[in-house]
Amino acid sequence: MATSSSQPVPLGSDGHPGSSASAAGGGSLPQSAPSSDDKSFKLLGFLDVQNTPCARESILYGSLGSLVAGLGHFLATSRVRRSCDVGVGGFIFTTLTCWMYCRVNNAKLRMQQKMIQEGLKNRVLYEGTSIDPTRKDTNSNQGSRN
Repeated sequence: MATSSSQPVPLGSDGHPGSSASAAGGGSLPQSAPSSDDKSFKLLGFLDVQNTPCARESILYGSLGSLVAGLGHFLATSRVRRSCDVGVGGFIFTTLTCWMYCRVNNAKLRMQQKMIQEGLKNRVLYEGTSIDPTRKDTNSNQGSRN
């Protein structure tokens, strides 16, 4: 009778079973590191929530908006079917609003980063030359004093 399922599995230093070299049997099997594909969650089969910017926050805020809108409508009218419809509408509205707001802010941030990178590149390129915009022309300043 093998009762291997009732025996505790030794845990390694990282807390995962079988990751210790001193596990029963002398050695441990090689374990692959969890890849990003294992953790991805696809909503409706095509929207990868883990890797799409703003998707996670939009879905979470949309579900909260759905709950607030549906529950609020139900408490006000006591109509179940209409409250569910209002909840779905609240989900769609809140999700799309949060999605657009986040995407616009990300676009602004990318534009600012691009401008800063170009400015730094130009500063490095023109630093110390005669066309450096930050360089003060010492000859014209001395000539104006006299």
